[in-house]
Amino acid sequence: MMPVPATDPTAAASDPQVGPPFWLLAELTYRCPLHCVFCYNPVDYALNEQELSTEDWLRVLREARAAGSVQCGFSGGEPMVRDDLEVLVAEAHRLGFYTNLLTSGVGLNERRIAELRRSGLDHIQLSFQDSTKELNDFLSHTRTFDLKQRVAAMIKGQGWPMVLNCVIHRLNIDYIGEIIEMALKLGADYLELANSQYYSWAHVNRAELLPSREQIQRAERITNEYRAKVGDRLRILFVVPDYYEERPKKCMNGWGNVFLTITPDGTALPCHTAKMLPGLAFPNVRDASVADIWYRSEGFNRFRGTGWMKEPCRSCDEREKDLGGCRCQAYMLAGDPAVADPVCAKSPVHGVIEEAVLHAQRPVLDRREVRPLVFRDPRESRRLAGQPAGAGK
Repeated sequence: MMPVPATDPTAAASDPQVGPPFWLLAELTYRCPLHCVFCYNPVDYALNEQELSTEDWLRVLREARAAGSVQCGFSGGEPMVRDDLEVLVAEAHRLGFYTNLLTSGVGLNERRIAELRRSGLDHIQLSFQDSTKELNDFLSHTRTFDLKQRVAAMIKGQGWPMVLNCVIHRLNIDYIGEIIEMALKLGADYLELANSQYYSWAHVNRAELLPSREQIQRAERITNEYRAKVGDRLRILFVVPDYYEERPKKCMNGWGNVFLTITPDGTALPCHTAKMLPGLAFPNVRDASVADIWYRSEGFNRFRGTGWMKEPCRSCDEREKDLGGCRCQAYMLAGDPAVADPVCAKSPVHGVIEEAVLHAQRPVLDRREVRPLVFRDPRESRRLAGQPAGAGK
């Protein structure tokens, strides 16, 4: 491991040794033809229109590999809207990365999928919003279900492992069995049933998306029944939403421990959403090398290890296990990125989680109580960011 110099004032006090950024997430663009109500792209994404050039990304790939990165995920938005995707995949493959593409399938055709295969892409994760055309297309505000079915067949035709992802929430969790059946029908090898985590657009729509405890328990039971029935034919991952945990997860395996995200404009982040945190300066790959960013920047060192913690985290015997949980969740729900993750039952602001969970248990008796869903859209993005109506047109 490369040491952070002891004299470096930005080093985390309790962690003078920092390992390499094993996992590079290259968010190539925020452009996307879908308008998902749970999208993890920043709510103000429409204000970030500048994207790194092909040459910039090629340099980032080389610097990240030299710094120790071994896995590279290409995501967005929808990465297929970048015409240079195949060039970037080929360079990542040449450098020795294990590469994967996270896509809605929009933009994939026989020509491009064959070119990605020749470029050395190792696997594709294809997203669905539901097992039915009606709900899939409603949740994404597009007509993409039939396209996704065709793309799934193309992926199988190229010999890749079939990896499907479906974000789970209140509106589709009751159809978990049907989603698993769809994955089996498509010949999937892996299915990630990832309950929505409430950041960005999912946080905007949380009241409509957070499932009840009964819904989650039923979905887990059905998932376990399918696991027992299908065995290794389909490997199913079921991720419970943080709000129903008593202890927080080690967010991104620890702040600045494993994951390095590069946003479309070149900002380097320890997770997808960290740019929202106040008082932190996150560097840009246009101005600094990946190694300098990872090891020496104030943004990456601020919440490394445990030296930054307040009580009750500072004296908690589980602090090394969860590293305080999620800093973005702490800021969104408590207004302080250094407070104990509100998910934790020991957190002084755990009540905000209990209130949200309690609300999710109440059946909706009157449609007038339901707010309309806010779909990911440039106009909504500008509105939520506080721009005047018509700005950016």
